[in-house]
Amino acid sequence: MGQPWAVGSAEGAPARLPLVLTALWAAAVGLELAYVLVLGPGPPPLGPLARALQLVLAAFQLLNLLGNVGLFLRSDPSIRGVMLAGRGLGQGWAYCYQCQSQVPPRSGHCSACRVCILRRDHHCRLLGRCVGFHNYRPFLCLLLHAAGVLLHISVLLGPALSALLRAHAPLHTAALLLLPWLMLLTGRVSLAQFALAFVTDTCVAGALLCGAGLLFHGMLLLRGQTTWEWARGQHSYDLGPCHNLQAALGPRWVLVWLWPFLASPLPGDGITFQTAADVGLMPS
Repeated sequence: MGQPWAVGSAEGAPARLPLVLTALWAAAVGLELAYVLVLGPGPPPLGPLARALQLVLAAFQLLNLLGNVGLFLRSDPSIRGVMLAGRGLGQGWAYCYQCQSQVPPRSGHCSACRVCILRRDHHCRLLGRCVGFHNYRPFLCLLLHAAGVLLHISVLLGPALSALLRAHAPLHTAALLLLPWLMLLTGRVSLAQFALAFVTDTCVAGALLCGAGLLFHGMLLLRGQTTWEWARGQHSYDLGPCHNLQAALGPRWVLVWLWPFLASPLPGDGITFQTAADVGLMPS
């Protein structure tokens, strides 16, 4: 039997421990939100139309979030099952001694997944899987909708947190927002007050982190780069913003942000890529 909490598995399944920890945090956020909305101050006061629009927005965000998580985890970005034998002869492909195989350009070996990844970008620690050619699109959409969901939750928790902060002195308020664990351990706040402050803090921080990641990867997307290529200043695959978007998101790149199950097949196979020199462009 394999180790149940191993970082990666021989079959390429995502690591379980990061998924479990992320799921536990998501469950804690959901429980805190339900507690505030049902037993606490409730949601912000809104009219019937605004309330209906908020529910529609919440359903849209949640479906997109869960759909992109599922697509990200189901898409295997590795070279497993890909016929590479003989394709790299005379092409200058690198050889991976861990995988005992030649690997195409832009691929790289991940020590966590224990396999080479096609067009490897980086390893996502929160979901326990590498980001590569086949799951880059759901990863980008996941960043967008995760930021939206976390901001929405922060807004819903806002009235309860505001009421809690107004009931205490400014110094106590600052300590609760910045050091909620210390306030709990010293007995300055109740468990319910700690949970509200901690969940709100993590939602705001998570939204900022996802937003920053989306801006960074949006820059890479427009430049046709991976994180590894950006760190080394390589621009060989920059075909212009429009072609770069189509190469990573497919021909319907404008619409894939709105629905995860929209068909938008990628134009390549993750093995061969057009370069700027192929289309007569000079790398910047």
